[in-house]
Amino acid sequence: MLRIFQQVALWEAISTVVLFLVAMPLKYFAGVPEAVKVAGSIHGFLVVLFVILLIMCWSEYKWTLKRVATYFVVSLIPIVSFWVEKDLKKQIVAKK
Repeated sequence: MLRIFQQVALWEAISTVVLFLVAMPLKYFAGVPEAVKVAGSIHGFLVVLFVILLIMCWSEYKWTLKRVATYFVVSLIPIVSFWVEKDLKKQIVAKK
């Protein structure tokens, strides 16, 4: 489950960057509002999936509330959210 969560964390972070740096400029500077609808929908789906997997990992791996809260708060900050994926990758490697 950690690998799935790690991948979702990565794609959620990428979708945030795409939404802010590609879709929003297309909407506001090029008059293409569909870009935000598509990118926003994908990002929204990934955020919901991220939260579901975060709760599942919290339960399965007995993570502390501090760790879960940190992952959640950091995931809300564009660019910094890549840290969650990197931290999960370290945990996966440590379990091998």
